[in-house]
Amino acid sequence: MTEITYVEHNGTEHTVDVDEGMSLMEGATLNMVPGIEGMCGGICSCATCHCYIELSDQQGLPAISEGEEDMLCGVEDRRPESRLGCQVPVTSAMNGLRVAMPESQS
Repeated sequence: MTEITYVEHNGTEHTVDVDEGMSLMEGATLNMVPGIEGMCGGICSCATCHCYIELSDQQGLPAISEGEEDMLCGVEDRRPESRLGCQVPVTSAMNGLRVAMPESQS
């Protein structure tokens, strides 16, 4: 298991264990973390798993695909560190990762 801390826009933190191979979105929804809905079930078609991952922590993550980029173009509060949680698989190297959520998903 990999420990991930999800941080709501108001600063409330939720530290949960996520199985390797699951996505950040799955880890949040299975642990009932507020702010990550994953309405499409992880097929990169709704952006309700929009989150922020520090750019320095994105090394080693899969590059943003064309489909993810298209979805991110339509989100409110996009930043350079924006990602869709459904497109980020959890690995043991991510232990201790902090994932922030935008105000629009509070």
